[in-house]
Amino acid sequence: MRLIPLLVCSLFVGAALPALAFEDKVDLTLVNKIRDEGTNRSKVMETLSVLTDEIGPRLTGTPALKKAGDWSKSQLTEWGLSNAQTVSIAPFGRSWTLEKSTLRMTAPGKLELVAIPKAWTPGTDGLKHGKAIYAKLETDEDLEKWKGKLAGVILLRDQPIATKPHFTPDAKRHSDQELSDIANLDFEAPAANVRPPMDMAEFAKRQAFNKKLVGYLVEEKVLATINASRGDDGTIFVQGGGSYKKDEPTGPTALVMTAEHYNRVFRLLEKKKDVDMEIEVAVNFGDEDPDNSINVFAEIPGSDKKDEIVMLGGHLDSWHAGTGATDNAAGVAVAMEAVRLLKAINFKPRRTIRIALWGGEEQGLLGSRDFIKKNVAERALSTDAKDKDVPEFMRRATGPLQTKALHGKISAYYNLDNGAGKIRGIYAENNAAAKVIFDSWLAPFHDLGAKTSTMRKTGSTDHVSFDAVGVPGFQFIQEPMDYFTRTHHTNIDVYDKVQKSDMMQAAMIMASFVAHTANRDDMMPRKPMPPEPVKK
Repeated sequence: MRLIPLLVCSLFVGAALPALAFEDKVDLTLVNKIRDEGTNRSKVMETLSVLTDEIGPRLTGTPALKKAGDWSKSQLTEWGLSNAQTVSIAPFGRSWTLEKSTLRMTAPGKLELVAIPKAWTPGTDGLKHGKAIYAKLETDEDLEKWKGKLAGVILLRDQPIATKPHFTPDAKRHSDQELSDIANLDFEAPAANVRPPMDMAEFAKRQAFNKKLVGYLVEEKVLATINASRGDDGTIFVQGGGSYKKDEPTGPTALVMTAEHYNRVFRLLEKKKDVDMEIEVAVNFGDEDPDNSINVFAEIPGSDKKDEIVMLGGHLDSWHAGTGATDNAAGVAVAMEAVRLLKAINFKPRRTIRIALWGGEEQGLLGSRDFIKKNVAERALSTDAKDKDVPEFMRRATGPLQTKALHGKISAYYNLDNGAGKIRGIYAENNAAAKVIFDSWLAPFHDLGAKTSTMRKTGSTDHVSFDAVGVPGFQFIQEPMDYFTRTHHTNIDVYDKVQKSDMMQAAMIMASFVAHTANRDDMMPRKPMPPEPVKK
């Protein structure tokens, strides 16, 4: 075993103090074995193909997610992992499967319109015909203005989308300057992928209006609604429309249309032309089935520290328009490949390694939050009437943290869910001690482009569930590629948008981080817990 020394840091408070040496072990023999297996006998794209080409989209609550969970559990068992299981996160809500969707303009000209229904939207109950109109419906005054005028129409909801030539590529890799900017903490800059604080009162007000709007559209007998996609060149960004909760109202059929087709229809309406359409959307709603809303777990048992756990994973669920390749079959395939690599080289961890493939991430980190709440820790959340329209994952904490059995047993959780780009480093989530360790573990992968660790936080994925309760949870820095410009929640999120070499590199790095965490003498250092919420 060779050791790579970590950084040597000096602290200065007035006068110079002696340098404090930090060192963490890097097992280069282990790294060599991981790189050999991951380079010469990779199965990561085979795994990705099953999840995307064979199983396809994996909407939470549907049989497709169950199929993906069953297959993943079986494959992990075949590779030699122990205790593979699916664990229900129910109650979730109704199943929803899109069976058929067609939309055509029949006058003043004929055109096959490209549009995709939103998830959990109802169908049309057969082929229907209607006139297209545009109506602004953003206030109570707007609703009153259009009352009695919308029966049987296909309602355009947006202004046209401006499209521009693409003078720069949609896909990109991080430049050295961008990585330097990520590494150097700027207190004026926002955290990566972390939304700014939301005005919860305004959010609740908007949610309340949207619920009123749903009822209004049904009462007015609107045939269907169409939004314009913010993408262009045929890319449709589409998520949920109707509610997956059985007791919540669902409006008329709702679709998202390509910007170019939407703009043509809108221009015709501006010219006072009658635009006739025919539409048919067939969907299949199913009752709640606990087996369709699941997390998947499997383990490589530890030895002398087997009661302590190192976790890795990504989310298994996806949206429905594409096949969920970059979001997030890629992360799942990399995590599965990471544990396959460790089994293939006969790695013997001291701590138990547990892979977790989450369901319900797209609806608010439901799978990871369910695991945390049941096994790690939870806080009391606001039950104020003013928060009734705010999703649970966004509500204010009102009580102290109540820890559970695994809170002190999880050393770290490593997540991959920022597309299919290769790993360039890792977000240390403001954990200075972890950052120093990560610098040493990245060293053997500098030649593969992974050099950057940063104190910055990042958000919007499952590591947040761990970090929120004081358990070290980390997301890797990934190449942006065309994740946010083309594939994230779109019909273009398919196998073809994933690069094999990036996936191979990511799996080797994830395997190495997990293995080194598993065999450290000490658990990963934890940062101070956030203060308890102030009672109001």
